[in-house]
Amino acid sequence: MLRRTFRALAAVVAAMRASTHPTLLALALMAGPALAVQPDEILADPQLEERARELSRGLRCLVCRNESIDDSNAELARDLRLLVRERLVAGDTDDEVIDFVTDRYGEYVLLTPRTGGTNWVLWGAGPAMLILGLGIGLVFLRRRASGTEEALSPEEEERLKRILDR
Repeated sequence: MLRRTFRALAAVVAAMRASTHPTLLALALMAGPALAVQPDEILADPQLEERARELSRGLRCLVCRNESIDDSNAELARDLRLLVRERLVAGDTDDEVIDFVTDRYGEYVLLTPRTGGTNWVLWGAGPAMLILGLGIGLVFLRRRASGTEEALSPEEEERLKRILDR
């Protein structure tokens, strides 16, 4: 598997050297994630395979952190991809597969957290902080704008005149 990755990388480097077209380079670099799912993992039924791919795109690789198991080359990601496919072949629905994986690994494995229960705090914290920050900024600007400067006393005006006349 590592040799295959190095061969693909060598092919990309060779294409970069041989080609002056940025489009070809971009296409070659986009092929990297396609190498993650190995041929022996692909299901014979195209509909099941598409469901497995869709589920895999929503599950986080626990080794790579912010990468889906569909894009990751880590061994644990491969195991999770196989687990998803096994559950689908066994007849589980998409929700049952997700529930099974989250029961085993926790909700951290979901790239997009669920919007129920205590996760409402996570979903609401960002907008709440934004509104709070805007409110504090607005109050600060209003106080700053409403503050009037005091006029100079006659003694201060006389002193200022003397300083400016020098």
